[in-house]
Amino acid sequence: MSTPGLYEAREAADPQARERELFARLPGQVAHAKAASPYYADLLKPVDPGSIVDRAALATLPVTRKSRLAELQRASLPFGGLAAIPPGRLARIFMSPGPIYDPEGRGADYWRTSRALHAAGFRAGDVALNCYSYHLSPAGSMFETGLHRLGCAVIPGGTGNTEQQAHAVADLRPAGYVGTPSFVKILLEKCDELGLDSSSIRRASVSGEALMPVVRDFLRARGIEGYQSYGTADLGLIAYETPAREGLVVDEDMIVEIVRPGTGDPVEAGEVGEVVVTTFSRDYPLLRLATGDLSAIMGGASPCGRTNARIRGWMGRADQSAKVRGLFVHPHQVAEVLRRHGLARGRLVIENEQGEDRMVFKVVGAVDARAMEASLRDVMKVRGEVVSVDAAALPNDGMVIEDLRKYG
Repeated sequence: MSTPGLYEAREAADPQARERELFARLPGQVAHAKAASPYYADLLKPVDPGSIVDRAALATLPVTRKSRLAELQRASLPFGGLAAIPPGRLARIFMSPGPIYDPEGRGADYWRTSRALHAAGFRAGDVALNCYSYHLSPAGSMFETGLHRLGCAVIPGGTGNTEQQAHAVADLRPAGYVGTPSFVKILLEKCDELGLDSSSIRRASVSGEALMPVVRDFLRARGIEGYQSYGTADLGLIAYETPAREGLVVDEDMIVEIVRPGTGDPVEAGEVGEVVVTTFSRDYPLLRLATGDLSAIMGGASPCGRTNARIRGWMGRADQSAKVRGLFVHPHQVAEVLRRHGLARGRLVIENEQGEDRMVFKVVGAVDARAMEASLRDVMKVRGEVVSVDAAALPNDGMVIEDLRKYG
């Protein structure tokens, strides 16, 4: 870590040398997945791992869709045959909405978040407040292990308990916040309301939802620099923001492709498409996992000195799923809520007001709104408002989730 401003020297490596190194490693990873994972043993039966030596060859491998993981896991618990080691050899097993079971191996900083945290300004000796969930969701562990790798002390705040956490901020004086962008605004406003000093917080690493301009401006007005990172519960860190503020730099230990949604075909550089990721994890060797997220590769190099590819950040969903307050909501969940109440048509509308997500479920037909709102919380784990509308108010276009939030 001797290169100034960088986590490690290879972040400034020659791009062509990095590409050669990644694809020199890839045949061994494909061979490992094929030998150790029942799912890949079947999926890659006709594939010679030794032939997967460049992006063109990688693009010939089948895509596995994240949206299918719950189905695959139900057919073969706990990991759908994708894991390469027995469950008892893991450090933790998490449960994401779906449900999808997510394995965490025993390696230090297993999810590789220390790189993003370092770029956000966290350093050894810092005290950090971690407001990601520690209950079943992997996010709390993802960032705690990264903070520990950097040498930081962690306050395991988790989600909610806003007043209690506000007192912890005032008493323990954390240098930084780690969590969703919507909650940091809520937390700091709670400190203001209670007359508690939150001035120790000078940096924030946020993920789980888009960092809206209103929240970024709110943080800057308080002297706090906020940095986004992008990842998933299956893959860990994928890309992260740097002080250059120009896109998100791809992590050193994965291969990212942008493909045409619904296919595995790479798009032209700069074109918006679906993010597909190949990892080098030995425990969970995911090859060409289609995340369902939209982004695009940016041209040129980052002014921060990091030379890896950059993506434009999260630009929405390739399907109609959306992330609300850090949790995904899916079309099949909309259908389940409608089914429970004997309704045929509805549309979930998502907006963002002053940095906080708002979810309104518009349904056609008479309904007990309070009962249906309880069903929303039960099925989606997110609060929302239910309103009845005329049939003409919902276009006949097949859309069941409409995301009206602005991301730039």
